[in-house]
Amino acid sequence: MPVPGVLADRYQLRGTLGHGGMAEVRDAWDTQLQRPVAVKLLYAQFSNQPDFRHRFQVEARAAAGLNHPHVVAVHDYGEQDGTPYIVMERLPGRTLADVIAAGPLPQHLVRSVLDGVLSALAMAHAAGILHRDIKPGNILLADSGSAKLADFGIAKSADSNHTIAGQVVGTMGYLSADRLSGRPATVADDLYAVGVVGYEALSGRPPFPQDNLVALARAVADEHPVPLHALRPDVEPALAAAVERAMTRDPRARFTSADEMRAVLSGVVPAARPHTLV
Repeated sequence: MPVPGVLADRYQLRGTLGHGGMAEVRDAWDTQLQRPVAVKLLYAQFSNQPDFRHRFQVEARAAAGLNHPHVVAVHDYGEQDGTPYIVMERLPGRTLADVIAAGPLPQHLVRSVLDGVLSALAMAHAAGILHRDIKPGNILLADSGSAKLADFGIAKSADSNHTIAGQVVGTMGYLSADRLSGRPATVADDLYAVGVVGYEALSGRPPFPQDNLVALARAVADEHPVPLHALRPDVEPALAAAVERAMTRDPRARFTSADEMRAVLSGVVPAARPHTLV
């Protein structure tokens, strides 16, 4: 059913901000509080499918339960004419993916973005929530450069385990070999994705640039990314060490927590030993 121009007699829908795999995001105006908001609307073809509706609810509940400066705030959730929607804060900036498309980012910006994302993940993980879809398109940047983590649509928590056994969810280029093999997601897998984001932001290219999904999965499982220092010799050792340790193939050699990765990223705690991407 077509979405009306006003939701809940309150949110005036305007232009389209973006499209995702299961929803679109619209610019909107909250007529009660007189402020801009973003409204995420589940596509019509998914509105009558229980699994997609449940994932949509999971996103709203997960993000709304995380009151954090680096998580996109959820203001409201509802349904109109069979279409579920989420009302979120409206950020004037772009996604990290938009920025990376223009080329490698300054190191100070990459460090700031990763620190913000890790801060958000530290709170989410402490609450028992795994994001499972960390990628540049889900990291929004305010005009100040501050990063905010969005899209908890496939988040997993103790009370929202709706993944079918053996089903792999997430975005291919940011999944570890363990995830691709069907193993359950862990904190280390969220941090692996943060490492991939950092690598891409610093180098301007993904660690595995294969376009074909089969070739990409094979590369993640069997190949080694080009070391960061070979692509960008000026990257500071602490920053490169944090990114590459997060991407280490052996999950036992990765970080055990977002806070640990933040400490290495900042240089407060050195990497325990040199890490390779094997």
